[in-house]
Amino acid sequence: MLGPGWEEGCVGCSFGADHIEGGLVHLEHHDVTVVVVSRAPLAEIEAFKRRMGWRFKWVSSYGSDFNFDYHVSFRKEDADNGKVYYNYEMQDFAIEELPGLSVFTKDENGDIFHTYSTYARGAETLLTTYMCLDLTPKGRNETGPNHNLTDWVRHHDRYEGGGSVDRSGRYQPAKDLHACCD
Repeated sequence: MLGPGWEEGCVGCSFGADHIEGGLVHLEHHDVTVVVVSRAPLAEIEAFKRRMGWRFKWVSSYGSDFNFDYHVSFRKEDADNGKVYYNYEMQDFAIEELPGLSVFTKDENGDIFHTYSTYARGAETLLTTYMCLDLTPKGRNETGPNHNLTDWVRHHDRYEGGGSVDRSGRYQPAKDLHACCD
């Protein structure tokens, strides 16, 4: 969701993170811990987390291979090759960070096991906004140029500010139409 040096997370992952908050208390009381992992340094994560008002545990994998091992982050040489291994297949490189959801369990000896992973739209069942939209006559109504959530989703504090989202999932502020040019 948040690569090193980014000022804010991509809108798609941020949209997903917004859905964590409502269920967090229930999950915590059912022996489930939610941890979000991003490659940005912890100080950058904490600044964006505060801005968005999120409470979930968010850790940094900065300096480790964790995100690369789970095929959700890609190095410069991956981009240079034009293909990356994501969602269980080779795909054209699009952006350096992509979404993934993994589940782990710890046994009574403290050993940790990876039990599940899904990528791309595989975690949509966690997005209650989508579940509600799917019940309405227009559905998700993703009819813009990208035919996905970047056509309409914004950070929850940016809906009133206009702007758009580029193909990489990054918010682009609206251009000031009243600015004067030399």
